[in-house]
Parts: sequence; C-alpha cells; structure tokens
Amino acid sequence: MKSKQAMKLKLGGALALAFLWGATLTSCNSKAAAEETARQDKEIAAAAAADSVKAAKVVADSLAAKAKADSIDLATKAILPHKRIIAYYGNPMSKRMGILGELPPKQMLKKLDEEVKTWNAVDPATPVQPALHVIVVTAQGQPGKGGKYRLRMSDHVADSVISWAKQRNAIVFLDIQIGQSTLQEEIPRLEKWLKLPQVHLGIDPEFAMKNGGIPGRRVGTVDAADINYATGFLADVAKRYNLPPKILVVHRFTQRMVTNYQNIRLRPNVQFVMHMDGWGDRILKKSTYNDYIKKEPVQYTGFKIFYKNDTKKPGWKLYDPKDLLKLTPVPLYIQYQ
Repeated sequence: MKSKQAMKLKLGGALALAFLWGATLTSCNSKAAAEETARQDKEIAAAAAADSVKAAKVVADSLAAKAKADSIDLATKAILPHKRIIAYYGNPMSKRMGILGELPPKQMLKKLDEEVKTWNAVDPATPVQPALHVIVVTAQGQPGKGGKYRLRMSDHVADSVISWAKQRNAIVFLDIQIGQSTLQEEIPRLEKWLKLPQVHLGIDPEFAMKNGGIPGRRVGTVDAADINYATGFLADVAKRYNLPPKILVVHRFTQRMVTNYQNIRLRPNVQFVMHMDGWGDRILKKSTYNDYIKKEPVQYTGFKIFYKNDTKKPGWKLYDPKDLLKLTPVPLYIQYQ
C-alpha cells in the first residue's frame, strides 16, 4: 500500500516536472521569439535610419554642391575683383558737381576714354570697367517741397546717363544724398533702374542728416544698420531679377560718416566698396585713406580724384595711377570728379 502511494507521488511529481519543463520550454521559446522579433525590428529600424542618414547626406551634398556652384557662378559674373572700375562723377544738370556734368556728353566720354586707356596701360592685369556715377537725389540747403532737404532728379537724368553709358559699355551708379530723408524712403523708387544689370548704387553719408541737421553745415552720417538695409534691398533685386552681383559704393572721409562698420553685413549678391571721398594734397588724402578705409576694412576700397580741388593750392598735384597702385589695399574703384 505504501509503495503504491509512493509510486503515485513519484508519478505525480514526474508529471508535474514534465508540465513545468514544458511550460519552461514554452516560456523560453516565447522569450526567444520575442527577442528575435525585437532584434529584427532593431535591424529594420537601423537600416531605415541608415537609409535616412544616407538620404539626408545625399540631399545635403546636393545642396552644398548647388551652393558652391551658385557661389562660383556669382563670382564669375561679378565685376570685382576681376576688373577695376574707373568712374566719372557728377550731375548733368550742374557744372559744379563734377566732371560728368561739367563737360558736354561727347567731350566727357572722350576724356573718360583717356583715363581708361591710361589705367589699362599701367595695370593691364586688371582690365578697366568704365562707369558713370550720377547723383539722382541731391542734398539741399532749404527744406523744399517735401521738407526733407533733398531734391529728387527727374527720370530724364538717370535715363540720359544710362543711355550715354551704353555708348561705352559702361556701368552706372545712381548716387543719393538723402538730406533729412531716409534710405528706406529713397532707394525703393530707384528699383526700376536697379533691376537693370548694369545699374548699381551709391550712398553719400556726408549729406545724410539723420539728426535733423541742414546739409552742408556739418558732415552727416549713416550706420551699419542703414547700409545693411541698402545691401539687403540690392540683394533682393539681384535675386528676383536673376542679375549679377550688385555693387554698393559708400563715400567716406571722416570717422563719424560711417558708424559700427564692423556690423556691415556682406552678401553674396552684393559687392561693397568703401570709398575715400576726401580732397586735398596727396599726404592728406593718403592719411585719410589709411585712417578711415584701410583701418576699418569691409570688402573692397575706392579712392576719389578731384580734378580741381586736388590741385587747388600751389604744390598740390593729382595722384596718378602708378602711385594709387602703391596704396594698401589697392583700390579697385577710382572715381574722378
């Protein structure tokens, strides 16, 4: 009896053990299956991630290649530093504002031809790009009709100079002396000309009276923020009309004429020229260039020659091209007034 009971207990234990073993196997199999599924999911996710990274890299490489190609394309189409701009400055309505208006168009263009020829002979490695730099907004000593101490020229002035420039394959700069107006008010109305590939912009801080002064009584000023508005406008025009880079020339002969120069933002579609605009003897002009152009560099530099004011006193004489090429940095924009 006892042995039968023991057998039953042993058999029952065996059955229980077999049940437990089966349960364990089932549990192990389920765990293994789950682990395998998780492993496969992980591999799939890793493969997807790898594909995403690969795809993202392809897109990034494509964008980088396009940006590089665009940059090369812009650099190829840009005037600076491949050429040196030789410009005649003034207003055809006035004989006192510069050579551009002092002489009849044919004589003026002939004289410009002579300067271009001289520069090409002195520095044949840097071909000359002739230019006409016309003042289309002139500062005034009286408030005038708009109360802004500035006078906007009629469209005929810009149109005439642009037509003269075409005779020499010259580019054109539209220069603005804003008085008590603002760049935001004056630049947009020039878009109909700025959208032409050969037309660029000039700003004269000397006559920018942002603090309410009267032009001609003291020297005006513009800030980097003002200049950044101008370059932003030019960049937008260049992009919208698919144009080569625009050029902005800013005149300067004192420290205060341009404030916070280090904040001037350079843009791929705009080339910037800080232009030494002072007159006097050669020593004074060189020191002005060194103090306000060389010591506060932005991108490219310019230098103005005054046919009359630079020879005003005995012993004064004009800078000639050979001497201008000795300046550091060498100016790539030369303006004659």
